[in-house]
Amino acid sequence: MKGLFITFEGPEGAGKTSVIQKLAKELTERKYPILLTREPGGISIAEQIRSVILDCDNTEMDARTEALLYAAARRQHLVERVIPALKENKIVLCDRFIDSSLAYQGYARGIGVEDVLGINEFATEKMMPSLTVYFDIEPEAGLERIAANNKREINRLDQEKLDFHYKVKEGYDLVKDKYRDRFAVVDASKDFESVCEQVRDILISYFAEHGF
Repeated sequence: MKGLFITFEGPEGAGKTSVIQKLAKELTERKYPILLTREPGGISIAEQIRSVILDCDNTEMDARTEALLYAAARRQHLVERVIPALKENKIVLCDRFIDSSLAYQGYARGIGVEDVLGINEFATEKMMPSLTVYFDIEPEAGLERIAANNKREINRLDQEKLDFHYKVKEGYDLVKDKYRDRFAVVDASKDFESVCEQVRDILISYFAEHGF
C-alpha cells in the first residue's frame, strides 16, 4: 500500500480540528495529494454511528458499547475511505484514530487499554498510522476553549467531569510512551498560528522524508 496515513490526536478543546482544516486547505493548494477525514465519521455509515455515540441524550450508554461502536465506525471508514485513498498514493490526514479509543475508552473509562487495543486490532486488521501528531494541552484550558467557542459541536464527552478529562490525558501519556516512535507532540496551548506553524513544519518535513 502506498500513500501516508497521518492521524491527529488530543484531548477535548485542543484545537486540532481547526488546525488541520486550515493546513489541509493550504497543503492542497501547494499540490500535495491531501485527503482530510475524521473519526468517528468520514463516510455515511460511520457518521450515523457518530451521531449515536456523541448524542448528548445517550447518557446511559455502556462503556463497552461505546468502545465497540467506535471500532465499528473505524472499520467501515478504513475500508471505504482510508485504504482506497492510500492505494491511490494520497496523504490521508485523519482527525482521531485508534489512539483516541485507547485513551478514552481503554484508560479513562477503565475498560483496559489492552482490551480496547484487541477490539481495534480486529477492526483494523492491525493497521496503524505512520505518524501521529499529538496536540498537548491541559484539560482545563481545553474545556475553557470549548466554553468560549459557540460554533463548536458540543458532544456527550464534553459533558464529562474534569476528572474524566484528566484521565484521558493520562491515557494519552501512556499511549504516547507505548508508540513513541510514531508520535510527534505539539504545544497546543499556544495561539492558533503558532500551533499551525508547529504542525506545518512536522508535516512538510515528514512528507519530504517519504518522497512527497
